[in-house]
Amino acid sequence: MTVAVPDQAPGRALAEAVDIRDAQVRLGGRQVWSHVSLRVQPGEFVAVLGPNGVGKSTLLQVVLGLLKVSAGEVSVLGRPPGETNERIGFLPQRRTFDSSVRVRGLDVVRLGLDGHRWGLPLPGTGSRRAAAKVAELVELVGASAYAGRPIGQLSGGEQQRLLIAQALARDPQLLLLDEPLDSLDLPNQGAVAGLVSRLCRERGVAVVMVAHDVNPILPYLDLVTYLAPAGTATGTPAEVIPTETLSRLYGIPMEVLSTSDGRLVVVGQPDAPAHHSNRHEQP
Repeated sequence: MTVAVPDQAPGRALAEAVDIRDAQVRLGGRQVWSHVSLRVQPGEFVAVLGPNGVGKSTLLQVVLGLLKVSAGEVSVLGRPPGETNERIGFLPQRRTFDSSVRVRGLDVVRLGLDGHRWGLPLPGTGSRRAAAKVAELVELVGASAYAGRPIGQLSGGEQQRLLIAQALARDPQLLLLDEPLDSLDLPNQGAVAGLVSRLCRERGVAVVMVAHDVNPILPYLDLVTYLAPAGTATGTPAEVIPTETLSRLYGIPMEVLSTSDGRLVVVGQPDAPAHHSNRHEQP
């Protein structure tokens, strides 16, 4: 499939969306992770996997320039972290909207364009352009049928589509998603994963997604960075998720099983992100 990428000067190579080389992060005197290397090209879909507490979200904070590495090198869109955030779309860990929230989905998307400004949007050409942009984004994520309703009345999958539209409002070159599939049921996980992959391929946006369960995104991934107690690994899913590699990363015997429908199940570690727990089902 052909990937559309932003225009660039003739003869000038497009910078990697993310370039992390042998990086280490320490917080409060504790080493969170070390020897992490990851290079993300425009139009690539990359997952950051690992058990709880290993620093998956910390990696996104490093990319945004919110945390500095204690060793190694990091560049984002060809510049030091934090200098290109206007070209990055970021969706933090799941935000919940109470059913009483009356703000429309359209207004939530609009915040991605002018949420940093004070006051209400003024009428005029600029406002009409913004409204047209919001309508374009809503259509892009397939939310036109319900974007005019209060967001508190929408399902989790519908809300997540609108939040992704908000993150795309400024036409980012890099999209950072922190567990966007968490708390969604299986059909919505698959639908949102497919949407993100389509945006990645068709718009040339590099995507780095922190995930708890690799299965919904496995068919779409180019690379995986796996953070674990005994080390880290980066490569294709076939290189990083086999039994031998995970056993080394966890420091204990692991076994990766493939089910008849192509899903992966990791045996030996209860919090391994290749295993989907039934946390969405009623007991």
